[in-house]
Amino acid sequence: MHLRVPRPRSLAGQLFAMQAVLIAVVVVGYALFTYLSDRGQAEDAAGRQARSVSLSIADSPSVAQAIRSPDPTAGLQPYAVRVVRDTDVDFVTIMNPEGIRWTHPDPKQIGRPFQGHIERAQRGETFTETYTGTLGPSVRAVTPIVDDGRIVGLVSAGIKVEEISKRAQEQLTALTGVAAGALLLGAVGTYVINARLRRHTHGMNADQLSRMHDYHQAALHAVREGLLMLDGQYRVALINDGGRELLGVRGDVVGASVADLGLPSRLTGALLSSEPRVDEVHLTAERVLVVNTSPVSGGERRGTVVTLRDVTELQSLMGELDSERGFTQALRSQAHEAANRLHTVVSLIELGRAEEAVDFATAELELAQALTDQVVAAVGEPVLAALLLGKTAQANERGVELVVSQDSRLDDGLLPPSLPARDLVTILGNLIDNAVDAAQGRVPSRVTVSAYTATAGAGSELVLRVSDTGAGVDPAHAGLLFRRGFSTKPAGPGGRGLGLALVQQAVHRHGGTLTVTEADGGGARFEARLPLDGAGDGSGGRRPAPAALTGRPGSGGTA
Repeated sequence: MHLRVPRPRSLAGQLFAMQAVLIAVVVVGYALFTYLSDRGQAEDAAGRQARSVSLSIADSPSVAQAIRSPDPTAGLQPYAVRVVRDTDVDFVTIMNPEGIRWTHPDPKQIGRPFQGHIERAQRGETFTETYTGTLGPSVRAVTPIVDDGRIVGLVSAGIKVEEISKRAQEQLTALTGVAAGALLLGAVGTYVINARLRRHTHGMNADQLSRMHDYHQAALHAVREGLLMLDGQYRVALINDGGRELLGVRGDVVGASVADLGLPSRLTGALLSSEPRVDEVHLTAERVLVVNTSPVSGGERRGTVVTLRDVTELQSLMGELDSERGFTQALRSQAHEAANRLHTVVSLIELGRAEEAVDFATAELELAQALTDQVVAAVGEPVLAALLLGKTAQANERGVELVVSQDSRLDDGLLPPSLPARDLVTILGNLIDNAVDAAQGRVPSRVTVSAYTATAGAGSELVLRVSDTGAGVDPAHAGLLFRRGFSTKPAGPGGRGLGLALVQQAVHRHGGTLTVTEADGGGARFEARLPLDGAGDGSGGRRPAPAALTGRPGSGGTA
């Protein structure tokens, strides 16, 4: 036999029970108070009515005249009966100054002493009291009858307590009906309110809500991904620690509009969009973020849930992978070319032309060695040297000549640890790829690379300059050139317009500047300057200068 443990009452149910009990207590208490108050008021009203009737009788000239007659009862008894009938009092008793009755509702009581207190009336005072007489408990007033300055009799008018209770009972019946209606109305209103509360709390009780809040807070602080919740007016309703770090916001931003957070315009637009966004890549000043948004609706728009993932390092690794893929392709093309040359040498030997074979092989080796010697002599930093050799082979495949300028000089060990090779590959690799795309198909087709250090104020800086013989940059595109997603070239399956945005982000992260101007002889020249004296510690201490553009308009092929 299984005992069924009752489930804890939901929060809405607990509130309903508490409110129902509270309303019942208030209504019953008010009804009891009103009943007691009305009963007291009824007794006071009865006393005032009895006092008024007794005073009217005492002031009546016919009463004084009847008292002076030989038989006062003969004139006063019919008069007292008429007064009882006309004034809603239960009895009127007129007596002599000693308290012997001249009138009474029961004729048998005439001539007997009045039952009650008359001492104050005998002294000329009118008073009211509750007393139990021959007719039962009653509220009565006793008044002296004065004729020619002397007390010639007393009169008492009264209302039985039983009649007062009947009046109060009638009021109590009406009050009970009103109280029942108020209780029913309060119960219905409480039920409606708590039904709505039950829907909002999903039937959970207070303990469950408290535990959910604790879990909610723990999860928000534990998760490394960014979580941002916006209300229906696109104000920040909740943001976790990861969201603050990824968006770079500081202070209390709860309640602030998304438009006031100082985020990049494209990211702000994505957060303000009413449509869901799935795995969109956005760049901030220092990070590459994958953004997902999902509207929260329940019959009406209630807000938006935003998740943020940091893929900065992943994007950098993808850039390195692209570079390695380029190196591989370059090696494959070189291996293909080497195979062709080897076949040529073998064929010359088979034809008995050994001297021509030696001359041909020697010329090819000298050409390859000269290229390697030129790059290594100019750029001793191994990562950049390998990047330039690979990009040279790639450019040759596409019919573009890549030249390292004579003023290039970058020795191994010169770069500080704060400037990692990964960022240099991102900057220089994307600039060269951009320039090769622009120069391909032009006459001449050339890309010139310069890499050297220069004095800048009290310190030094690394200068990376890439020039091409392309069509240049349209002045109308100058302000859009480094924005993520902007490109004048056809979009491929994975999209375009991320390269220059990543370059600007890497330069900014190290406190450098990135500019674009017209190259000598046409085309575009991109120049990145990165401080080497510790100013570029990755904190983005200096803002990159806006892109400057001079020269003739073109197709924008470098973007």
